[in-house]
Amino acid sequence: MKLFTLDELYAVVRLEPDAELPDWVRSGHFWSATRSDAELSIVCREEDVPADASAERGWCALELAGPLDFSLTGVVAALVTPLAEAEVPIFVLSTFETDYLLVRERDLERSVDALAGAGHSVDG
Repeated sequence: MKLFTLDELYAVVRLEPDAELPDWVRSGHFWSATRSDAELSIVCREEDVPADASAERGWCALELAGPLDFSLTGVVAALVTPLAEAEVPIFVLSTFETDYLLVRERDLERSVDALAGAGHSVDG
């Protein structure tokens, strides 16, 4: 499988479950918001997150070349297994057309090596 590294650093932000989607989320070409009963979780550009936000910063995003057909099986498993074996923490997002793997900036090189060792390619 082929992946592309997005150019910016990202943060994973936790807001209260009833919070409105903040305006600072909507800048940049890649962001995601997921609401559950326990939280509003946001992934967005690190530079847009207020300093006082409850956030994990320093994530790189790897985009799987898509679009992917919904009938495919094992796509995420094929990507996360080599990263788990390399002991790389990940955060996974899926959209209608593709999947994204977020890895910490300090783990990016090790992630690319692990993915390449499993037969995947990473550009960027």
